[in-house]
Amino acid sequence: MSQPDDLWIEDYALISDCESAALVGRNGSIDWLCWPRFDSSACFAALLGNPEHGRWLIAPKAPAKRISRRYIDSSLVLVTTFETASGTAELIDFMPPHDESADLVRIVRGVEGHVPLHMELIVRFEYGAFVPWVERFDESLRAIAGPDMVILRTPVDLRGEDLTTVADFHVSAGENVPFVLSYGPSQRKPPEGVDPEVALKSTEAYWRGWSGHCVSAGRWTPLVKRSLSVLKGLTYAPTGGIVAAATTSLPEQEGGVRNWDYRYCWLRDATLTLLALGSAGYYEEARDWRDWLVRAIAGSPDQLQIMYGINGKRRLQEWEVEWLPGFRGARPVRVGNAAATQLQLDVYGEIADAIFQARAHGLPPADRWHAISLALLDHLETAWRQPDEGIWEVRGPPQHFVHSKVLAWVAFDRMVRSAEEHGEEGPLDRWRALRDEIHNDVCCNGFDTELNSFVQAYGSKFLDASLLLLSIVGFLPPSDPRIQGTVKAIERRLLRNGLIYRYATTETEDGLPPGEGAFLACSFWFVDNLVLQGRIDEGEAMFERLVALCNDVGLLAEEYDPVSKHQMGNFPQAFSHVSLINSAYNLTLYKGMSEECADWNSRRATMRRGCTSTGR
Repeated sequence: MSQPDDLWIEDYALISDCESAALVGRNGSIDWLCWPRFDSSACFAALLGNPEHGRWLIAPKAPAKRISRRYIDSSLVLVTTFETASGTAELIDFMPPHDESADLVRIVRGVEGHVPLHMELIVRFEYGAFVPWVERFDESLRAIAGPDMVILRTPVDLRGEDLTTVADFHVSAGENVPFVLSYGPSQRKPPEGVDPEVALKSTEAYWRGWSGHCVSAGRWTPLVKRSLSVLKGLTYAPTGGIVAAATTSLPEQEGGVRNWDYRYCWLRDATLTLLALGSAGYYEEARDWRDWLVRAIAGSPDQLQIMYGINGKRRLQEWEVEWLPGFRGARPVRVGNAAATQLQLDVYGEIADAIFQARAHGLPPADRWHAISLALLDHLETAWRQPDEGIWEVRGPPQHFVHSKVLAWVAFDRMVRSAEEHGEEGPLDRWRALRDEIHNDVCCNGFDTELNSFVQAYGSKFLDASLLLLSIVGFLPPSDPRIQGTVKAIERRLLRNGLIYRYATTETEDGLPPGEGAFLACSFWFVDNLVLQGRIDEGEAMFERLVALCNDVGLLAEEYDPVSKHQMGNFPQAFSHVSLINSAYNLTLYKGMSEECADWNSRRATMRRGCTSTGR
């Protein structure tokens, strides 16, 4: 049977109850599960180590001739089909959305013939560090260590071997064998668990009802629905916060050190996430995300962070899990994220744009937003002049990043427009003057005439894929020669093997050893720029190339390595799926427009992030 180090990132699938998530390998092993929340410590951490760090394997005893996977409709109910010499069996994995108990259900179904199977349960709390005390409890098995407890219920006979719970069983055609693993605090009475078949029906109905609201994206609707289910699965239901990914420390390069904890909520994702949810018709989720955003940022403007915990927590102290060897040997393994303390000026623009776009999509004004926004812009009046760490959270000296300055411009632009369109009070003349000042500053200091392109930072000769957002946010129209020159320069220097890289990684750029995959969101931004410039066929071809990188169940990581042909980075990545959704709607809507209205303003409106102010 396969071990975790035989698997690549794309060999995993996501299941979620909208409070926590697990990754299931194509070999039938659940190698990652943090309970009871996304940011809790893992009780299955084999993804970042070995089986002894915790996993739950159910697979045929004999090698499978063929393994295939699918989600049921647009749900996060996963079905893995094992075809063996003696027969075929299905493994159904899901986590029922819940109000009280947290459960993980696995049902083995016989499809054809007779299939002997093996189960192996290794629970290791605190990221694989602690072996629990395991004992019989009524007709179930209970494992306890410190504050954590899990209960396993199954009709299969279980036995202990070398600190592992194992079982051998078989299924024939038409037979079902269920397993239910439930989590609860150890000081409370054991959770009762769920009826597996009833839970399966209710979970399918939940996802079927949710996905039914999706606005059509033409022939890309199934892809959009899958990406939306990923966003829903990465949403922490009690607060509406959306984590960037379900994992920590999946590397951006095989064996590399760019390994970060993404189980938190980034403000940089705010606007694009809200646009994706709004465009698809999910206004309740968009409202919950916006409300989480407003609650999280409440406080002193000079203490604004770039990311928060799923409940708005601010302290995300970073530490290294020394006992885990990392995914395929990529170390260090990190928990927490020190980038939370960085200064990234773009978040002010992201917040203002997200609230503006929420109003544009018909959401009512957010409580406290106007008062908070006045305080934020008062602070930004002077803060925008500072160097910062930028959108990519470089761990080197602060710089005057062009993208950061442009998003500071966005903050003032959106507040001016909001006041003009909704009659809100504010020092409009001062905001307009600051908007113009920032615009002129960027155009004078952020554009390199020799390269005929905007650059990563003032005085730099480096290009940066975040510059693709300049026309998308409305800083300059796509017809402007400086934007066209920038897109051409990025196409020439950052488009490699058919994908856009964030930048030409060197040690001098971000203070880390070189090497990473192509950042998938950047490639989708390139698609959006092609659409804006009327290069529709090229944009569609690029989009098709990108969605072909999804794994067999439609999931994307943060990056892709076109050389090794493997996904890289944390998984599944919300930013990648958000960008896929937005590009799909941009292409669909633009392709449906008549030629006589296909001018710049119409295309800007189609992009759903349009700016009617005049770019210079």
